Amino acid sequence: MTQPTAAVIGQLARDLVLTVDELPDVGSSGAATARREQLGGKGANQAVALAQLGVRPSLVAVAGDDVIGDVLLDQAKQDGIDVRRVVRRRGALTGLIVEILEPGSHYRYVEHLPPEVLLTEGDVRAARDVIAGADAVLVQLQQPFEAALAAARIGHEAGKLVVLDGEVSDKAILEYADVVRADEKEASGIDASVLDGGPSLLALAEEDGNVLIWKDGRVKIPLTGGEPVDTTGGGDSFTAALTATLLAGGSYEEAGRRATLASGVTVMHVSGRPDLRHV
Repeated sequence: MTQPTAAVIGQLARDLVLTVDELPDVGSSGAATARREQLGGKGANQAVALAQLGVRPSLVAVAGDDVIGDVLLDQAKQDGIDVRRVVRRRGALTGLIVEILEPGSHYRYVEHLPPEVLLTEGDVRAARDVIAGADAVLVQLQQPFEAALAAARIGHEAGKLVVLDGEVSDKAILEYADVVRADEKEASGIDASVLDGGPSLLALAEEDGNVLIWKDGRVKIPLTGGEPVDTTGGGDSFTAALTATLLAGGSYEEAGRRATLASGVTVMHVSGRPDLRHV
């Protein structure tokens, strides 16, 4: 059986995760109890998860032309990700996401993701061969709308499975989508009515589970695992596992259950880096 492929259009960044017992007061310092530095960003996280789930991923993203970009792309290659369409932006620093994690899975993010490390429509069009040649196209809606729209349209016109992940700020993109996945904050304004305009499946996160809605059905899948340690990356693992299962011919309910399991596994350890080789 031919291994399925996916193009992931999204963020690549250096993730720095610091765990603390408590935040220091203003004007003082405090100690981190642990530190992790790794390949991150939503796009890269989804690509890593896809590779672990048996899908060959290509990443369409932007890195700076700095040494950090070199290190992260080397890590991506080791993770089985095709990075030939990652843009190296001249003069730019690779994106940085700092997570400060307190006990009880309470987190704070400090991000440096300036426009230079976000995708442009031109970047996406230059990657048309990879996008149109993949079996699935995962589009991160946190990227500029013109870039996201171009990616969804290329995938749709090539007859591929197009998965949108994030808040739909402009519903014009929905006509090119097959699947829309959104968390509680991103799901505002998204309901079953959008199934009349393009997508065939909605996957919406709620506080106590994930709801999957399609034309002839609906299922709510309870969350798995115990109390989360760090919710970072849970949605990325969900999106990747949902896509991988659909590519393998699974039903919507099967895809939702596997995706919920993948998310549950990811949030049980610190940092958003997935470990889904046994999911």
